[in-house]
Amino acid sequence: MQTVPDQVSSAPVVYLFTQEDAIARQPSKNGLSYRDAGVDIDAGNALVEAIKPLARSTMRPGADATLGGFGGLFDLKGAGFNDPVLVAATDGVGTKLRVALEAGLHDTVGIDLVAMCVNDLVVQGAEPLFFLDYFACARLDPAIAETVVAGIANGCKQAGCALIGGETAEMPGMYTGSDYDLAGFAVGAAERHNILTGNAVVEGDVILGLASSGLHSNGFSLVRRVIEDANIRYSEDAPFSDGKSFGSALLTPTRIYARSCLAALETGSVHAFAHITGGGLTENLPRVLPDGLAASLDSGSWPVPPVFEWLAKQGGIETAEMQRTFNCGIGMAVIIAQESVSMVTNILETHGETVHEIGRTIASGTGPAVRFDGSD
Repeated sequence: MQTVPDQVSSAPVVYLFTQEDAIARQPSKNGLSYRDAGVDIDAGNALVEAIKPLARSTMRPGADATLGGFGGLFDLKGAGFNDPVLVAATDGVGTKLRVALEAGLHDTVGIDLVAMCVNDLVVQGAEPLFFLDYFACARLDPAIAETVVAGIANGCKQAGCALIGGETAEMPGMYTGSDYDLAGFAVGAAERHNILTGNAVVEGDVILGLASSGLHSNGFSLVRRVIEDANIRYSEDAPFSDGKSFGSALLTPTRIYARSCLAALETGSVHAFAHITGGGLTENLPRVLPDGLAASLDSGSWPVPPVFEWLAKQGGIETAEMQRTFNCGIGMAVIIAQESVSMVTNILETHGETVHEIGRTIASGTGPAVRFDGSD
């Protein structure tokens, strides 16, 4: 591997471009080059230069030294932590990338990549500190890659974390055509006494739901099946989103809840967070509920965005299947004591969230872990 460090940035930036230097720079006896084999080193170097300012724009305390090398560095002491515990998360964007590729829209999937990682960090009570990305493709298109990384930088700024490095891998034979894939890696930290485990949740706690921005990045294999069965093109107007095409509407980026949830956490009143991803409220709320407790939800307490109603009708998808596949309008759940509802709601709304009181914790008994509208 060849390391391409950013030597002029005030943030530590290391971008790697996968290559075999000896093969790449020394033509074989028959005159073949690495470019002939499908890997363009010059395109990779051009991409590195293009994304340096994007990474610099995400600088934050702890990532403010001129560093380079084979890895990105982060100074926990410089970030202000005394007794930190590191929390790490990794994720991708899934088959939402196929929508981006077919629609030719690449500016938001980078935000999705960051969101899917940092939203998982804050659930543990951790502040997102830094992010690294992995971009793999068949043949590097620097313009597309730069657009994707610009989205990643945008997501990092929304989350308050630094983009300190990444890797671009051009792998003909593994991928075909214009296809690419993304993976993200986020690291955060929490003071040891602030780590959330869900153990503080008790019977009678209130569950607040923070509105999602739409589908986020889950359930797209089912979404694409509905689109394909209906012979819909991504360029067509979406009936559930005025003025937008199907492609643009479906690619609405995942909301990043890091700053608002961290602000709520500072009150000391949060018992648990649950990031509502694949599996919906049905599968994700139980992950933060202690044994003996269940969630009782009022499905009429929040508005369901039109995209979900359209999918259910167009695809003939039953309610229970919608609830266990999609977020259905709630991207993050916050569990708090009754007496803290007003204060925490105000803080979350001040930070731009739309907040709904969607249910309470109850004794589980013999019923399911999540019960909608009083169902057993």
